[in-house]
Amino acid sequence: MPRNDIEWTKLGFGFSDVNCHIRYTWKDGAWGEAEFVKDPYITMHIGASCLHYGQECFEGMKAFRQKSGKVVIFRPDENAKRMFRTAVRCVMPPVPEQMFIDACDKVVAANEEFVPPYGTGGSLYLRPLLIGTGPQIGVAPAKEYTFMIMVMPVGAYYKGGLKPVRAVILDDWDRAAPNGMGDVKVGGNYAASLFAHEKAKHDGWPVELYLDAKTHTYVEEFSTSNFLGIKPDGTYVTPDSHSVLPSVTNMSLKQCAADLGWKVECRPVPYEEIKTFAEVAACGTAVVVTPVWEITRGDEVIKISEPDAVGPHLQKLFDTVQGIQYGVVEDVHGWCHEVKL
Repeated sequence: MPRNDIEWTKLGFGFSDVNCHIRYTWKDGAWGEAEFVKDPYITMHIGASCLHYGQECFEGMKAFRQKSGKVVIFRPDENAKRMFRTAVRCVMPPVPEQMFIDACDKVVAANEEFVPPYGTGGSLYLRPLLIGTGPQIGVAPAKEYTFMIMVMPVGAYYKGGLKPVRAVILDDWDRAAPNGMGDVKVGGNYAASLFAHEKAKHDGWPVELYLDAKTHTYVEEFSTSNFLGIKPDGTYVTPDSHSVLPSVTNMSLKQCAADLGWKVECRPVPYEEIKTFAEVAACGTAVVVTPVWEITRGDEVIKISEPDAVGPHLQKLFDTVQGIQYGVVEDVHGWCHEVKL
């Protein structure tokens, strides 16, 4: 059962101590056994390849306590597949899908008391992390790796419902090169956006939107989330680009839109098309969808909606995905993986 010494409705989105994280080590060509570690610190060689050559990747996902009392993880198989692809791209030993899911099960079960109660809007956030921990001074892959999953209880990202935000396009910065690593979840992509992200926040915009690095004429994604737009006729549109991270949330939203009978288009999205959308949102694990009511690029301001307006399509998509996660909407696709406690 959930702990009774935590103010669940006041949780934010940040790190907090729990019982343990789970850890595996890869060396001599094989993964070792699972180890539960209380200490939230790691010790590694000063020459570790993750520190020098960026050999690392991570995932973000959530576990939910459903209305029935079950604890489920939302689509861990898709996060496992994405981390597998990223590991191959970074020349790291991939974590097998079943090992990944088993690790998620074990670490959630070991920290079950930190899964927020149903009805609080909270969840248990999982952060799988794969890093090169073996020393490697020359530019080459390491010979030892560590796979970990840390967990922490988090609250609803927006208290009291969805809150639309403003976005800005900063043409002086790009998130990922055209033939780079924008389609895999590595820290370098986020490092590339940090300066622009902080500048945007300082100037009053909560999030920045990136255009394609080659021509700056096509929409790609927000700094931390995929882009989606809803046409006046209800068509769901999202960019198709090698530089965009394939979002598990976006994948789920597209399926929900199709289930609702809406047309779904995954294709290049010209910048000028933004003006034709009736609704725009950033979509990702933290909040599912964040409505965007205004986008600024230089002297041009594109107003999508009123500052406090949440479009009906975005609200329906949010309610559908959250409903599935919390077990109040039928999970017809089997996305919720039950954790055996």
